[in-house]
Amino acid sequence: MQNIITPRLILRKFLVTDAEDIYEYLAEPRVSCFWDGKIDNLEQAKKEAEKRSQDDTYLAVCIKETGTVIGDLFLHKDDMHKKEELGAEANTVSPHKEADTYSVGWNFNAKYEGKGYAYESAMALLDYLFMQQDVRRIYAYVEDDNDRSQALCKKLGMRQEGCFIEFVTFVNHPDGTPKYENTFQYAILKKEWLQRDN
Repeated sequence: MQNIITPRLILRKFLVTDAEDIYEYLAEPRVSCFWDGKIDNLEQAKKEAEKRSQDDTYLAVCIKETGTVIGDLFLHKDDMHKKEELGAEANTVSPHKEADTYSVGWNFNAKYEGKGYAYESAMALLDYLFMQQDVRRIYAYVEDDNDRSQALCKKLGMRQEGCFIEFVTFVNHPDGTPKYENTFQYAILKKEWLQRDN
């Protein structure tokens, strides 16, 4: 994927040299869905940076002036919906046909919160997917207690499509039993993106 440039940011592939910046925001995840990616030391951060440098599903969000990585965006092609729509014909579809639906998400360093960086970068990513990759639909999962991400989805023009009750677990209760999370799904279609108020 090519770099995406915004007025204040550069969205690019991760580099192995991003380890210290990665460590700064993955050492203390603020949302439970990121606890399985928690990093305990710089050595683990170096391994994560190496892994992400070879992974097209993550984009580093960097401040243009300094090059500092302040968080990441992630995007995943959703082939499942295409197969469901095609039914029995799914096996005859070329394996090179691109999916028309993506799931997206974001994770940012709390130190840079409140400056509009998440919105600026997510806007650029959605615009790139819709306008450059001709994606038809984009959706995001957000925990029901993650007010900031819910507000970001709404600001991006995404609508809440539903709430999955006790949908997934990432952490345990103090007694060791799984804590199941209620999860909202937000989504937007390309035609809605084109009609939104700017």
